[in-house]
Amino acid sequence: MIPDGYTDLAPGKIASVVTYLEMLKPPRLPEGARNRVHLRRILNPDLEWYRGIYRRAGTQWFWFSRLEMTDEQLSARLNASTTELFVAECDGGEAGLAELDRSVSLDVEITFFALFPEAMGKSLGRPLMDAVLEQAWTGSTKRVWLHTCTFDAAAALPFYLKCGFRPYKRAIEVADDPRMRGILPADAAPQVPIIR
Repeated sequence: MIPDGYTDLAPGKIASVVTYLEMLKPPRLPEGARNRVHLRRILNPDLEWYRGIYRRAGTQWFWFSRLEMTDEQLSARLNASTTELFVAECDGGEAGLAELDRSVSLDVEITFFALFPEAMGKSLGRPLMDAVLEQAWTGSTKRVWLHTCTFDAAAALPFYLKCGFRPYKRAIEVADDPRMRGILPADAAPQVPIIR
């Protein structure tokens, strides 16, 4: 049953509203977009290295799904032939990360997309997205999709809309607070209070 109105959560639970967005044809990318941000493909990543950049990109936005995985689960996901992992580089330094999932024929999911905190505010979001979209629309791709939630930056949803994505579904995600389970530090995502 789908709840209406307010629904209380038990202490130790967190909830976010998730918006799913899709793009059904390649966007017209501006000239020179790919020159500003370069995507370096990472093959067979070291798991601790990956967890480090995942935390670097997502701790403030409550990313924790990959931190819950065992080594075997994470290795299987990252080394799948349908997974493409990239580190974004700009001016000789690392600027962010992107990950694509091609496990569904003709569909490409942008599973993770983020600038590192030190790269924010430098007008790199759009060049990074343009580079990711250029990669996603290779081959026989017919649809590119992603999701964002209310734990992400407030600018995320408007940014995706401006890039040409259109919303098609909304969901509510409820989970155990990863800070209370030791998956994220207690000071992660201070915009989301811990309720014990």
